[in-house]
Amino acid sequence: MKKMLIVCLCMLAVYLPVAAQDAQALSEWKHQKYSMFIHWGAIYSTLGGVWEGKPVTRGYSEQIQSHAGIYSDVYGDVAKRFNPAYWNADSIVSLAKAAGMRSVVITSKHHDGFCMFNSAYTDYNVVAATPFKRDVIKELADACKRQGLKLGLYFSLIDWHFPEAYPITSSNSDPITPEHHEFNKKQVTELLTNYGPISELWFDMGSQTSQQSWELAELVHRLQPACMVSGRLGNDAGDFCVMGDNNYPDYKIATPWQTPASVYDETWGYRSWQQHGKATDKAKEKLEGLIKVASRGGNYLLNIGPRGDGSVVDFEKEVLLLNGSWLKRNGEAIYSTTANPFDTTFAWGEVTAKPGKLYLHLLQQPANGTIILPGLKGEIESVVLLEKRKRLKCKINNTGSDITITLPSGFNLDNDIKVLTVAFKGGYKIIPTHVITASGTAPIQLGRRNAIKQYSFSGIDYESYYRSTVAASWTFKTAGSVTPSLVFSQGEKDKVIVVTTDGKPRTVKLESELTLPLKNSAIPLQWGPLYLAAPVRSGIDGTTGSQLNIDPTQPWPNAVDKPWTKQTNWKNNTTYEIEADRNTGWFVLQEITAAEAQPYLIELISGDGIQVFLNGEEQLVHNNPERGATQQEVLLLPLQQGKNQLVVKFYNRFSKKVTLGINTKVPQVLYKQGLPLLADTPDHLHTISIRQSQPVSVHRDMRLPNLGIVIK
Repeated sequence: MKKMLIVCLCMLAVYLPVAAQDAQALSEWKHQKYSMFIHWGAIYSTLGGVWEGKPVTRGYSEQIQSHAGIYSDVYGDVAKRFNPAYWNADSIVSLAKAAGMRSVVITSKHHDGFCMFNSAYTDYNVVAATPFKRDVIKELADACKRQGLKLGLYFSLIDWHFPEAYPITSSNSDPITPEHHEFNKKQVTELLTNYGPISELWFDMGSQTSQQSWELAELVHRLQPACMVSGRLGNDAGDFCVMGDNNYPDYKIATPWQTPASVYDETWGYRSWQQHGKATDKAKEKLEGLIKVASRGGNYLLNIGPRGDGSVVDFEKEVLLLNGSWLKRNGEAIYSTTANPFDTTFAWGEVTAKPGKLYLHLLQQPANGTIILPGLKGEIESVVLLEKRKRLKCKINNTGSDITITLPSGFNLDNDIKVLTVAFKGGYKIIPTHVITASGTAPIQLGRRNAIKQYSFSGIDYESYYRSTVAASWTFKTAGSVTPSLVFSQGEKDKVIVVTTDGKPRTVKLESELTLPLKNSAIPLQWGPLYLAAPVRSGIDGTTGSQLNIDPTQPWPNAVDKPWTKQTNWKNNTTYEIEADRNTGWFVLQEITAAEAQPYLIELISGDGIQVFLNGEEQLVHNNPERGATQQEVLLLPLQQGKNQLVVKFYNRFSKKVTLGINTKVPQVLYKQGLPLLADTPDHLHTISIRQSQPVSVHRDMRLPNLGIVIK
């Protein structure tokens, strides 16, 4: 088994609506689990990844106008050839249903600006500019209504055809001019007024101001409260967060989320020269993706790219139908399920759940035919092979701390994915494996280093998205009644949080004046020189080099790069500005020598984003929602005895300069604030979780790096 810090279902859910969306609609959206994405455009689908007789191998084929450098008028003339004889909206919806999908999301407008709906605000649309002269979105909306599927719409926030759009860069994450924003609002109003109920509006790309993002979110919710807004709207204004393309997180996410995936990782729009391989192999690959997403509590949006003539590629159809057949037999283990309730993953596969049932998705043959379910308490009533509704004669061993299921002799997967339904008499309970216990008579210390963090995705735009921490939870074991106390730094003072102890939430303002001087060594720390690495193009978080045991005289982050540069004129307690390019990370290294292990508070000054490592372990990462402003962060460093290496990544997204500074002259004091007594429990287990109270968005990082809890 592979241990991970993931969200336990027994802990407090942290989701709160970001706007006035309909709660029932959100619940229905979360339970869909599997939907069809369609990238179909009158021009790029007609070209099929080919320009002037040659395949365009650079980038996605739906962006061929940009990658092939096609003049806008020449590109627009291709629409005159669009007359899809094989387009049939009912056939598309029937395929989605046969594939086991619960909704369809189609590109109403991609980056090229060509509308697949009849827009009153531009004649660059499928009705006015093509021989087809039919409203594709209207036909698909009607077909979905007839066949009982929900309809969602993709809408590109950038538009290469709109005259007042900002000049477009290669990243597609570009500012939206005021004129363009008003144009987008008019077209969104059309889409949410003329085509009936829309289940989700899938915004994409662009780099909007906070006001622009929230205006669009408010517009959507006002016109259709049941319409979910995708996180790619930016500025944390979405109802659900969206992973990167074809990205499958290996951790759970606390807010509603979705993975967009394509049959081929190389493209979303039709590509006539695409290599296919075996449909059975591809089907299994995408089925594993669906199962992994469902087991983490998300939704899976799988794309097809029809040809310009409206027909579906046979290979893509076969992949969808193969998995549709699997879902007919095993869909109970996907639809309306909740995430893996264990705080661990398993080498043999994934887990989904419903009340009183666990679904074990066997992606690999279990070693020795044995499945160990740690911390599981309950009486197993049956183990059933779901696809055949056949009860298996398994050996069940309940050790008291785990339950072991030994499969019947001769049980094999036969290169398939099989699901076992484990049903319980009277339900089940799972004791987390990540339980903190007291060490002797010392109080239990709960903090960021031993927390189960709960995640979402935050960011101003696609270039600045990162995995944000929206809550933290702890499970600890101690006999007798205990008294918890909050401990925090000056940086957390006056913030309002929700503390949930053993299932009881309470709102707390961090305002105590009771000080706790840090137990620093009497011997002053030795602060080494500051080193600067060559800048790298990157997002807020991550680097290709190790942050552990760095030799500043050697190339970093890779062997082909330059070594660190010693900044002889730099010193602590001074703020510097460096000329910078967009999406650039500057890494600063400093060695700190401590006579003994000790905590030490520092202050960090940064701009658009920051990530901090101490001895190779991440301490902090967040962006700057108020872009363009300088921000300060107080951070408690857990220094070890001897040499410590502090690595700080200062991220620049928008500015022409990156701001950076490390301030060591910080009062070495924390604050303590009491919480109500916790009564003993039969199993001596307690849970505590913290999150922000009434956050601007459920996706916004709570930024409480030094907040901890002491249990006495």
